Amino acid sequence: MRYTTEIEIDIPRNEFVKILDIPENMKHWQRGLTGYTILSGTAGHEGSKMELRYKFGKRDMVLIETILKRNMPYEFHVTYDTKGVHNIQKNYFKDIDGRSTIWISESEFRFSSFFMKAIGFLMPGSFKNQSRIYAQDFKAYAEKGTSVTNQ
Repeated sequence: MRYTTEIEIDIPRNEFVKILDIPENMKHWQRGLTGYTILSGTAGHEGSKMELRYKFGKRDMVLIETILKRNMPYEFHVTYDTKGVHNIQKNYFKDIDGRSTIWISESEFRFSSFFMKAIGFLMPGSFKNQSRIYAQDFKAYAEKGTSVTNQ
């Protein structure tokens, strides 16, 4: 399954990247994030790995993030792996007149378990919706300082 999410953030690209580049900021725009642990390398740099822990209702989820490419402030490519799912995410950041940034995120999901293949086939909108929510929450945090931890 593949799809693209795009959003305009009303801050300059360099400021956008500074906010995105600090792991501690993730809790402000990634709903459900309960913690993270850097497993190897320098957080946010090519080859580094980080464990991300989430809680969605009663369900706990652990993802392993691996940085594939870091060409800031232009692009940032990562993978996220969890049981039965491999997600490749290619993020591009386009400057708009030095005042705003367009964030384009291309997501590809590969499912290895029967259960996740069924979820991906029957409910592709849930994956797209989650990506859209994270983008909107990042926008609210970057532009106004609105954190999902206060909700």
